[in-house]
Amino acid sequence: ANGADHDPGDHDSTRLHGLPAGLWNRPLVFKVSNSAYSRNKLGVREDLRVKYNQQHYRRVFSDDDSLRALEESSAQPSLLDLVQRWLERTPGLNRTEDCDFQFWEEYKMAVERMLHEEYLLPAERETDPSLKQLKMADYKKQLDAFHSIDNLEVYNSYIEKGERNFSHKSFQGALMIALYRDEPRFSQPFHLLTLLMDTDALLTKWRYNHVLLVQRMLGTKIGTGGSSGYQYLRSTVSDRYKPFVDLFNLSTFLIPRSRIPPLTPKMKRSLSIILRGKDEDEVEKD
Repeated sequence: ANGADHDPGDHDSTRLHGLPAGLWNRPLVFKVSNSAYSRNKLGVREDLRVKYNQQHYRRVFSDDDSLRALEESSAQPSLLDLVQRWLERTPGLNRTEDCDFQFWEEYKMAVERMLHEEYLLPAERETDPSLKQLKMADYKKQLDAFHSIDNLEVYNSYIEKGERNFSHKSFQGALMIALYRDEPRFSQPFHLLTLLMDTDALLTKWRYNHVLLVQRMLGTKIGTGGSSGYQYLRSTVSDRYKPFVDLFNLSTFLIPRSRIPPLTPKMKRSLSIILRGKDEDEVEKD
């Protein structure tokens, strides 16, 4: 609803009935429940969610139907889980007898050459001390960034901190699809990754608009239910509520087209095939 259609004074009359803030009427109770359900299905990590009134979000609901639906949604594989499983099967990631192209090894060598030629050598050749220091700092910054996706232990530490959601293998798959998106077999997968980012972006925009509406109606008032209102909702407009945040950060690790490792003839043929319900192993044998 448009905030201009609401008079902030209208909300105070609902408080007289003892309704907690955020639960002005029954339809909104459904919306809150549906929001938690949607986050479970999308894959928003529970350990990263801001607590509502310092308690787990499930304790907000008392009716059995809502609780049952929330429990089932959290027990089932989320969209994030399914996308990761799919990405981990990206051709070129796993060593097999039929695959003569190892993407991750080729990518790391390409990055090493790029950092050496475009960052380290210019820094070493710089004669001005201040510029040399700046260029070396830039090289170190780039080196640390790529090291964060190369070293498994470092990569997993970012997952523990909530800055990444994808497994190391699924991240590799997403990066390969992004780099080789012009190959026919990766065209639709890349489009899917784009749609997943659009989903995150639109939901973030929706939450932000909701935050502005609440701020317009309530300001920073504390609801009768003890909710932190605007402050709580504002905390949900962050990367921790974006299950596919890793896809947004892929651009950090894309390399110039001229430095993308060339595919082997066999891998080139494999990626020239657009799968239409055919098993990947069967395609490799054709």
